[in-house]
Amino acid sequence: MSGPDVLQTFNPATGAAHEPVPVNSIAELHEAVAAARRAQPAWWALGFEGRAELAQRFLARLDDEATRERVARCIASEMGKPIKQARAEVGNVHKRTASFIDRAREALADEVGREGNIEVTTQWRPLGVVAVIAPWNFPFSTPNNLVMSALLTGNTAVLKPSEYTPRSGAIYHELFADLLPPGVLGLVQGGGAIGKGLVESDVDMIAFTGSIRTGQAIMREAANAMKRLMLELGGKDPMIVLPDADFEAAAQFAVRNALTNSGQVCVATERVFVPREREAAFVEAVVRELGKLEVGEPLAETTDFGPMANAAQRELVLDQLRDAQAGGARLVVGGQPTSPGFWLSPAVLCGVRDDMKIAREETFGPVVSITTYDHVDEAIRRANATDYGLGASVWGAPGPGTDAVAEQIEAGMIGINRGLSAAAGAPWVGWKMSGFGYSRSAAGMRNFLQPRTHARTV
Repeated sequence: MSGPDVLQTFNPATGAAHEPVPVNSIAELHEAVAAARRAQPAWWALGFEGRAELAQRFLARLDDEATRERVARCIASEMGKPIKQARAEVGNVHKRTASFIDRAREALADEVGREGNIEVTTQWRPLGVVAVIAPWNFPFSTPNNLVMSALLTGNTAVLKPSEYTPRSGAIYHELFADLLPPGVLGLVQGGGAIGKGLVESDVDMIAFTGSIRTGQAIMREAANAMKRLMLELGGKDPMIVLPDADFEAAAQFAVRNALTNSGQVCVATERVFVPREREAAFVEAVVRELGKLEVGEPLAETTDFGPMANAAQRELVLDQLRDAQAGGARLVVGGQPTSPGFWLSPAVLCGVRDDMKIAREETFGPVVSITTYDHVDEAIRRANATDYGLGASVWGAPGPGTDAVAEQIEAGMIGINRGLSAAAGAPWVGWKMSGFGYSRSAAGMRNFLQPRTHARTV
């Protein structure tokens, strides 16, 4: 267990203890924030191209195969992600950062407008110091998404990795921070007390990815100093399979999107709605697809599915499965925990009702949860009957009918016959309680900026 002085983490595949990681003191936290505050004016004065050039140097480090492999193996050993998925996470950092540079350049450009003889120039300026509080499920790429957004727009940042993945966060900091002027990117390690201390410290913005409950606590504290927020607070993503859908393709997606990273993805498919008369065929197709997954050690090259990241998350999923079965849902396959480590076999659950925990609360685990509907309007209504609104997908014959269903879904990101995507500069955004602010696009970069206008008579 973690104590006040160290973080004790465990290999999810074996249960073996990692070497403890020292926790920073509150005094050290405040010094990291103060250093970022001192560094920020010069960092902004460096200019965008200077900041972008340092980001490119970071990307050059990720061009080194040994470095990428070191990061991927750290991710796999800390949170159980299969090595090929961990390598993909590291590769995505390279691709996304190149896009972030272009989006930040666009976001920082002055805008000039005229009305009669009045000309107004809108400038975009950094907020100051950004606290980045990162999750454990993507412990390298999510910190980068937020840190790069902060730094490229002229802010400085202090990063707190998840207490479950402190080493992955430390490697990210190591690879980037020593390319930067002192103080521009700080690192603090710890659990909830350090996270709370960072939120309460002299920062101007908090960028957080995690649970609604923690996001709400951050929001209440941030109100005291009117700190800017960027909160991604999870999802309960629906998948609506229409009667005219390609059921084989839909089943393949349901399995892949519900079980990648053992379902520990904010935009994992957590609720699958299928026509009642097609349920049996769909479940059969899902079970066939599930049988194609190779379950194994995270470091094995062919593994598709590994352990869950920690014991607490596994117990949450087991509790939802027990509640569903007690209420009449049928466990078709899987859902069995094994030790050592935090293994939970991928599950297929049918007969899920809307009043069950697994239909209402974020699962964040390896379950394909299937429910039936009689009419499409019913499926839409039930898909929207949640506090969450991050992602969704709709599967049906391409055309206006399927598009019309997608248009009625209350979510920030929707895929039609595919998963959602933040490609082409699109924002990563959630509706309702899934998000507050957004990132990645040029408009998302402006969440890390404040506007200022200059008006003159011409």
